[in-house]
Amino acid sequence: MPRTREIVLSFLSVSSLLVAQSPVGSAGGQDPAGPGDSEIAAAIQKYFETQGWAKASYGKKGFRLESQDGNFQTNLQWRAQIRFTQPTRSDPRQVDDFEASDKATGELRRVRMKIGGHGYRPWLKYYFEVDLQPTRSSGSSSAGASSRVIDWRIDVAKSKAFGIRVGQWKIDYNRERVDSSGRQQFVERSIVNRPFTIDRQMGAGVRGRLFEGTAADFRYYVGAFTGEGRGVANDDRNLMYVTRLQWNFLGRDLPLRQTDVERTEKPTGTFALGAATHTGRATRWSSSGGGNLDGFDSVSSAMNAQHRINQAVAEFAFKYQGFSTQNEFHWKSITDKSMAYGMRGRETDMYGLYTQAGYFFHEMCECFPEELELAARYAWVKEPNEMMRTSDNERQEFTVAANWFFAGHNNKLTLDVSYLTLDDNVLGSDKSTSRVRLQWDISF
Repeated sequence: MPRTREIVLSFLSVSSLLVAQSPVGSAGGQDPAGPGDSEIAAAIQKYFETQGWAKASYGKKGFRLESQDGNFQTNLQWRAQIRFTQPTRSDPRQVDDFEASDKATGELRRVRMKIGGHGYRPWLKYYFEVDLQPTRSSGSSSAGASSRVIDWRIDVAKSKAFGIRVGQWKIDYNRERVDSSGRQQFVERSIVNRPFTIDRQMGAGVRGRLFEGTAADFRYYVGAFTGEGRGVANDDRNLMYVTRLQWNFLGRDLPLRQTDVERTEKPTGTFALGAATHTGRATRWSSSGGGNLDGFDSVSSAMNAQHRINQAVAEFAFKYQGFSTQNEFHWKSITDKSMAYGMRGRETDMYGLYTQAGYFFHEMCECFPEELELAARYAWVKEPNEMMRTSDNERQEFTVAANWFFAGHNNKLTLDVSYLTLDDNVLGSDKSTSRVRLQWDISF
């Protein structure tokens, strides 16, 4: 009851404040020239501020609730990707994938809720993200449709030079994967992503930025993780170790989001190197956890510590006044230590690269719409053949895209068209296909 009384008195006080500010006409009614909606909102906000209530607002991270002293803050945002694809939802990798019948699919590719902010102090931050029901294939079990927590983490970073992160997140290894799926230049990541990403892992790491604003400006990331992927407990004593060094060679940091919809005023670029090592059952990772590359034993049938993985990436990215580009070269070595290959095991090397660029041609000629960006990407992967690991397959991707930004990355429409090829060295078969994708990505 005391709390109810306090609320009632508060609204009465606000009402009194508004009446006091409102001119009254000769007939006793409110003057048409009295306070409008904006004045009323300002009066209410001013009253709440003087009473020490929390502040509410909306920004690029969604709805925000924040204490008056700034020590507590929560941001809530919903995001959805509505996608149409023809003829295939995913990247074809084998001959039978290229020969499969065409399918025109509409789907909710991602439906997510993001909650983040800080507590007690602005430098004690938290974040978690929930992935809701994805579109499933016909005949698949509904058990896979449950919601899942894909990110959860806590950051302690009182200084830019040194911070600690614990939890589960997309590990800071390569830019394309760490870039949010809602901040991409194309409908989806390149064909390089699946075989080389480290994706989400559970663990802890340190990070920081040194020599900010100078020619030596760089970021570092070092961490140790379970290596089993999202939401999976470690099944042995082995850990995954990852490091990334990023040189901001122009003294300006480049955010982890694609396109230059912000129109970066000064040239901004980075060179980065990443490396990772792990021994375990999995040979690849995704947002679903640990898995296997084509031709390798599945996680459920592999032995503990069967696969020794070493991998590295070199990366370059740059933005300036509507132009953006990013590029990566990947190498990955997998040593299969199963009994079939003896003590030394069998070593398999994989390679991949992509290069992409986009430009808002309005910056060159006003005849182009300001909201329109055009982009192109090339990607190449050399990986072991599914039937004979001693032989390699080569795949290529040629993609062009058009983006229309209604409200930056928070509300955009993307159309891309791809030409995909496969050179299968075992079957001596060359395959190709085309693909069209249209996607609306919107955040609230």
